Amino acid sequence: MPLRLFAAIPSRTRRHALALAISLCNAAALLLLPHAAQATPKGTLVFCSEGSPAGFDPGQHTTSTDFDASTNTVYNELVQFRNGTLDLEPALATSWESSADQRTYTFHLRHGVKFQTTSWFHPTRDFNADDVIFTFTRMLDPQLPFRKAYPTSFPYFSDLGFDKNIGRIEKVDDYTVRFDLKTPDVIFVRNLAMSFASILSAEYATQLSGQHREADINQLPVGTGPFAFRSYQKDALIRYDANPDYWRTQDVKLAHLVFAITPDPATRIQKLASGECQVSVFPRPADLEVVKRNPALKVVSGVGFNVGFVAYNTQHPPLDRVEVRRALDMAIDKPAIIQAVFAGNAKIATNPMPPAQWSYNNTLKDAPYDPAKARALLAQAGLANGFEITLWAMPVQRPYNPNAQLMAQLIQQDWEKIGVHARIVSYEWGEYNRRAKQDGEHDALLYGWSGDNGDPDNWLGALLGCDAVHGSNVSKWCDPSFNSLIEKARADANVSERAALYERAQVVFKEQVPFTPIAHSIVSLPASKRVDGLVFSPLGSHRFDGVSLQ
Repeated sequence: MPLRLFAAIPSRTRRHALALAISLCNAAALLLLPHAAQATPKGTLVFCSEGSPAGFDPGQHTTSTDFDASTNTVYNELVQFRNGTLDLEPALATSWESSADQRTYTFHLRHGVKFQTTSWFHPTRDFNADDVIFTFTRMLDPQLPFRKAYPTSFPYFSDLGFDKNIGRIEKVDDYTVRFDLKTPDVIFVRNLAMSFASILSAEYATQLSGQHREADINQLPVGTGPFAFRSYQKDALIRYDANPDYWRTQDVKLAHLVFAITPDPATRIQKLASGECQVSVFPRPADLEVVKRNPALKVVSGVGFNVGFVAYNTQHPPLDRVEVRRALDMAIDKPAIIQAVFAGNAKIATNPMPPAQWSYNNTLKDAPYDPAKARALLAQAGLANGFEITLWAMPVQRPYNPNAQLMAQLIQQDWEKIGVHARIVSYEWGEYNRRAKQDGEHDALLYGWSGDNGDPDNWLGALLGCDAVHGSNVSKWCDPSFNSLIEKARADANVSERAALYERAQVVFKEQVPFTPIAHSIVSLPASKRVDGLVFSPLGSHRFDGVSLQ
């Protein structure tokens, strides 16, 4: 009611009218407030992560440290795994179909998706087919101007053989893209749900090229995901803000997200207990007891879809000889490692993938722990006096290995008993990966894997296939009989026939011992009880879409 009208009304009536007006305003406000609270992200969540990412272009990297900082925050893929599951769901593609021969895949893209607006990029159009074409062409075509100006490798893309098998990527129209493959690939869509296939902005790439700043695509990311990158201080902090234009607005419940990079696990737990961070990663077994005794904290956990192993560089003598690898394998006391490193929170690994993976070969058995027989094998190989090698140990905790330094020391002691003198080596995590994958400098290497897509090929192909020798196949092992089985399985749409091929491939692996599987761990994620919506992922990823603070 306009104030000037109150002057013409008796004072008592005026008071009643004013009270009625205020009451109506308050009622209207109460009706609006719940909707505003739901629509407006609130709070800052601090995530105590374990290491610095090597960069923010998911196509260039392979570790969960990199993917947590990029894919799971800034980007989206065409298809994605529903959080906490191995089930596919639409993302930037709303639907897709394949040809009967599994060689042509067509994706229908989502309308109205916006790229993030940042201080270094202001998009002028929505996401469309041009962005999909750019994302994959930059990995496929070394002659692409952007690629030539910013020469780099895309390890996962080549590990999967995409560089050889994708014949053409065609823009059918602004919201339809078609992939033509040279050979059938029945797991193509599942592979595109993996982090390396995150979609980048073609418009942003054009801007960077015009400014001769192509390398910034790996340092100043722009995507369509739930959080927009703001800043990064190596070995310290990564800052993100909620993306106000996210196409799944209901999943953004935090105003700000901070990665507090904290390599030491004890310090991470201290920060969690003091409230400096609300979620932490990769606790040591002893730390879990501390968390469980704290009434303000909780543990989100599950059986890890992972394997930790020690890989042998099969291109370095004498590790190029199978009898030497078998000797090293049977000299490792796995039960002792499970107790000392995992405090029993793991299962001894026999195969190169976990038992939960379909096509796991249950008939295979480990060679028994037998130092005397191992020494005899070395003697038969002309190495009765043993030899010296390097044993690389990861500088960070991983879901498949909470303490690589301790594991390396235990293996070092085991091998010393058979005359093999191992010198333990370590590097910063990004350097560790580069030297091992690209350059193959190691002799023996502690490593591991968390499943990326729920398919056996993700273990056998990505870790052991010939296409991955210069990437995630850190054993540098290329066995024609093994690789033939993997390639046949990729082209076979019959699940039972694929399973049989993978089971045979595991037999070859066990005979040739390119690496020694050590453990499948139970993964735990400590968090504040204020954190709501945090989901354990079998894929080992840490996602904060859908997460809120009470």
